[in-house]
Amino acid sequence: MKCLCKCNGYEAPALTVDAVIKMNEKILLVRRRREPFRGFWALPGGFVECGETVEKAVVREIEEETGLKMIVKDILGIYSEPCRDPRGHVVSICFLGSAEGVPIGGDDASEAKFFNISEIDSLKLAFDHSNILKDYIKLRGWKNGNFLRKV
Repeated sequence: MKCLCKCNGYEAPALTVDAVIKMNEKILLVRRRREPFRGFWALPGGFVECGETVEKAVVREIEEETGLKMIVKDILGIYSEPCRDPRGHVVSICFLGSAEGVPIGGDDASEAKFFNISEIDSLKLAFDHSNILKDYIKLRGWKNGNFLRKV
């Protein structure tokens, strides 16, 4: 597996943030504008910039991709499987949050939309985002038999 960054001369994974944003029992997803997974739906998020905290990065990425101001509530988990991103080893910190307003796709997202949890199973999801959403469902205690097949 290829690492994308160097730190003190050592190869290191790249750092990203993702967010599960819930509004009225719906989850926010974005349609990816670029490869990898162009056209697939994904949780909004992206790479942390040098000198930026992960909390500021997730708020920035959500605003860039959806036009919404995110309120960070908690961390869902850290996702570090080396093959989760075809570009190389990328670690993601996934936050839980809320936002108000109507999302509009921007930057890396061609579209942004809230989905009922039952609608998400029929979507093609990018990266390991189906696993992240399964973790979210477990946390919430929702029961949905067919939810989120593996892409």
